Amino acid sequence: MAERLHNIPLLFLVLAAAVYGTDLPRPLFKSPLRAQDTEPAPGAAVRLQDSDPGLKRVLQFAEDRYNRGSNAMHLRRVSRLISASKQVVKGIRYSVTVELSNTQCKKSAMLRSCDFDPEPHRLKTEVCLFEVWDIPWESSSTLLKQKCEPKVDPEIEETNRILDSTEQVEEVESMKLLGQFKEFMVKYNKDYSTQEEVDRRLKIFHGNLKTAEKLQSLDQGSAEYGVTKFSDLTVEEFRSLYLNPMLSQWTQHRQMKMAPPAAQPAPDSWDWREHGAVSPVKNQGACGSCWAFSVIGNIEGQWFLKNGSLIALSEQELVDCDGLDKACRGGLPSNAYEAIEKLGGLETENDYSYTGHKQKCDFTSLKVAAYINSSVEIEKDEKEIAAYLAEHGPVSVALNAFAMQFYRRGVSHPLKIFCNPWMIDHAVLMVGYGNRNSVPFWAIKNSWGEDYGEKGYYYLYRGSNACGINKMASSASFVTSKIWFRQVGEIDLNLLSDNVTGYKAQTCGQRGSGRLRNADRESTNCKGHWKSRQ
Repeated sequence: MAERLHNIPLLFLVLAAAVYGTDLPRPLFKSPLRAQDTEPAPGAAVRLQDSDPGLKRVLQFAEDRYNRGSNAMHLRRVSRLISASKQVVKGIRYSVTVELSNTQCKKSAMLRSCDFDPEPHRLKTEVCLFEVWDIPWESSSTLLKQKCEPKVDPEIEETNRILDSTEQVEEVESMKLLGQFKEFMVKYNKDYSTQEEVDRRLKIFHGNLKTAEKLQSLDQGSAEYGVTKFSDLTVEEFRSLYLNPMLSQWTQHRQMKMAPPAAQPAPDSWDWREHGAVSPVKNQGACGSCWAFSVIGNIEGQWFLKNGSLIALSEQELVDCDGLDKACRGGLPSNAYEAIEKLGGLETENDYSYTGHKQKCDFTSLKVAAYINSSVEIEKDEKEIAAYLAEHGPVSVALNAFAMQFYRRGVSHPLKIFCNPWMIDHAVLMVGYGNRNSVPFWAIKNSWGEDYGEKGYYYLYRGSNACGINKMASSASFVTSKIWFRQVGEIDLNLLSDNVTGYKAQTCGQRGSGRLRNADRESTNCKGHWKSRQ
């Protein structure tokens, strides 16, 4: 079956430093060499003799690929070599034109030696062009092109037809794709077990590049989309391995009490990474446990604000012990808060380390390092979310993650058609907000490792409820919660919750605007004074 070069899956690829090879019905050769021109130019195509040691192996490979893709009952073998050439460019690119004819062997027999059919009319000879990328030192070969036509003329003469402009563009684009896929495989340590899998993944990779280009051309922010470590996955595979279908099942959501409004309006920008409330980026692996990472990130921040120390807590405890959710098949933050309350707290990540799959619950109350006793849902207004975040710490949120598969950097603002706000499928941690070159954004800590996005972070446009980011904001809380306030000078005690027993005025804010928080009497992070609530 004929396969076009830009749709043919390939194994090892190189960048197109120059245009070479072509979409011809047979190989392109120079005019016969004169005696004084016996040395070809470096990298140029070299005409081959039958005795070339690599040619036989390449012909056998081409035969095998042809027969695997053919629906014919009988095996076909090379009955005549018309021409062959090779070009050395980080491997050897063979271009061979041959005649293939029917043998008397059926495919099911798979014999090594088969005679050609003695009846000429049953030979059904085809003239085929094969282009093969061979890397002998890696024992790998890849079929770049296969183009066959029924034999009409008894002899086929070589021709020096010049490439037309369409073929030249096609060749350049194909070589660019080769280079991109090769770089992708090396960067992300991709290793496919069979040639068929390589072929399939390249085809997916090519389709994903086109999707990324479409997102790029229509993005309303400043994002860059392109090759990511997920570029060889179909949308369905990506969803099943990394996303959370339970989030869009609204009838399963547990009703949560509403958070009280923030005491003050949101400042122009805020980032909890700058204040020590955010742990390093983690990696959920191929497990739909984003809900656990989102909630744990929120509780890590809450515990920091309560006690002044940042502790990495255990997501695996939730994956194993949360009986309300479905481990790697998804979960809901509202369920996770409730499960933590019932369990009695969370162990540290060191004590209960992450494996990326569900196992028997191994929680022990003797190792509890943090606890919560309540949780709240935050208003669906982005200004309210910003004010709550600035006052109370990082917030658990969820969104439609379609564009995230292709995101590389910048502020993402996909069209609604790509990012339906009702089709939420990924939970993350909102740690701050601000503006980049007048583009407002949310700073979102993801759970796909530091090699995703901007060192593990995704930046989403703020102000349009993009991708449903406003629909599922929530946070853990404590009966004796500790709240941060923005203010310079005296604090109005009436702003404090009845549950708060005291506060420490601090002078460690940004740009001279102090940010004040309740803290333990012993805290020495910032200068200030302690007052007890009367």
